[in-house]
Amino acid sequence: MPISEFERELQRLEVELKKLETEYNQYFAGRLPRPPWETRSKVEALVKQHDRRHIQNTGERFRFQTIQSRFRTLVDLWDRALRAREEGRAGPFAQKRGAPADTKPGSRVMHVASFRDPMKEMDNLHQLYDSLVQARQSVGEEAVPFHKFAELVKTQVTKLKATGNEEVAFRVAVKDGKVAFTAKDLKTGK
Repeated sequence: MPISEFERELQRLEVELKKLETEYNQYFAGRLPRPPWETRSKVEALVKQHDRRHIQNTGERFRFQTIQSRFRTLVDLWDRALRAREEGRAGPFAQKRGAPADTKPGSRVMHVASFRDPMKEMDNLHQLYDSLVQARQSVGEEAVPFHKFAELVKTQVTKLKATGNEEVAFRVAVKDGKVAFTAKDLKTGK
């Protein structure tokens, strides 16, 4: 079944929003010198353009409203973080001083995420995958295909949930020039 023109536009909007989120993450991590104002205004214009439209298809309307809501939530978060930075106080993206207790010199945690059902938490799964890809690229390794990664996460969650745990945590870290991708259940910590 061919996808509609509006469906293509929604896909484009999702891609642009993901790009904007990545750029803001890079800015708050200190990798970009200034906030991504150009990308933000581009996404804002797309959201406004679609908001003025009459969307008959209920599914497409729901999907757009979900994207729009996510954009507004992220904008609010970014604005609060920028305001906090300007006022010289810790904001939502402030890095904690000192290393966490379980990190050794020469290692750094790139991302931590927990799942109950990874197939229903696709945004979280994509963020975990993006951090794994970034970590692998930082040490010169190739990216793993997303479908294999998703299957691995799903398998680990199913396996650890069979032991009576409701939630499984995954961590992407770089230790001594190698990427470590670990899973443990939050109940026992194993």
